[in-house]
Amino acid sequence: MRVTAAVSRDGAATPILEELELEAPRAGEILVRIATAGICHTDLRAHAGGVLPTPRPVVLGHEGAGTVVQVGANVTGIRQGDRVVLSGSSCGVCAQCRDQLPSYCVESMPRSFGGSRGDGSTAFSSGSEKIHSHFFGQSSFATHAVADASGAVLLDDDVPFEVASPLGCGVITGAGAILNSFGLRAGQTLAVFGAGGVGLSAVMAARLSGARHIIVIEPIASRRALALELGATAALDPADDVEAEVHRIAGRGVDFALNTTTFAAVLALAQRVLGARGVLGFVSATREPFTAPLFPMLVGGQSMRGIVGGDSQPRRTIPLLLEYWRQGRFPVERLITRFAFADIAAAFAACRAGTAIKPVLEVTS
Repeated sequence: MRVTAAVSRDGAATPILEELELEAPRAGEILVRIATAGICHTDLRAHAGGVLPTPRPVVLGHEGAGTVVQVGANVTGIRQGDRVVLSGSSCGVCAQCRDQLPSYCVESMPRSFGGSRGDGSTAFSSGSEKIHSHFFGQSSFATHAVADASGAVLLDDDVPFEVASPLGCGVITGAGAILNSFGLRAGQTLAVFGAGGVGLSAVMAARLSGARHIIVIEPIASRRALALELGATAALDPADDVEAEVHRIAGRGVDFALNTTTFAAVLALAQRVLGARGVLGFVSATREPFTAPLFPMLVGGQSMRGIVGGDSQPRRTIPLLLEYWRQGRFPVERLITRFAFADIAAAFAACRAGTAIKPVLEVTS
């Protein structure tokens, strides 16, 4: 079938809308008419190239939501006409998948960044030119996507697609870090470095968990203000003496710190604000080399760990977050700025500049 997709090509500043041919879904896949697709910083980095190993030309997008048009062979529990939000792809049979941790699937890297199915085939083409697909098992910057059924989560009719889209990656990462990775309990304390979509989702989840102190460190004043509205108990400018302020607020340090940035200096600061037996989580790699301060971590019983996808099983965590949303306790819509699909260049620019926290493309009506 003929579809419109945003193609990332070498030398292009942003993805460009093109008419492509899309294959029918194969076994284990579904064809989804994409209604909305969130933009994540991973999409920016994959488009820029050089950091993430995604081949070109490629259709990116990994926070898609829409309606199932066709179901491939061997797919159970999903039917034509179902409303779904798409998350990452996983094999379903490795030890991590069996432990309900699909983000750590042994095939996660090729399924996320390989740009093809496991056999090397792609779903998109332009004449004789192969266009890479299956970015995070979906490539949802398109009017239609052939997606791995393993990453699809059913949506009730009351959930707007634009609300559901960000839950596929950014929101589930931040909220899941608090609810799953940290298991934060009432009365515990948290510092969040960066108030983007991931950081603010962590703030909302920490409020749900009853955190005593939720301290946000963020350079953009409007984001600090929004963090306070969403549940942060303090919002600090990085230009402040952050280490001193966190210790003033939380005594001998926080129980948990979450770094959502890519800066080694921020990661080092996050470690310094931890209290005894504190845990430092990070959701992306730093741009520069980082050396962990082992002696302070040793004597303080501290730990540091990477977090992918919020340690979530999307089919469990997304419905939970949507129930909190229905109750008015998880207002994810406040993070969203809508853009027409044709304005994807403006949406990418807003995401890059930080003027939009979570851009969501309105792909089809």
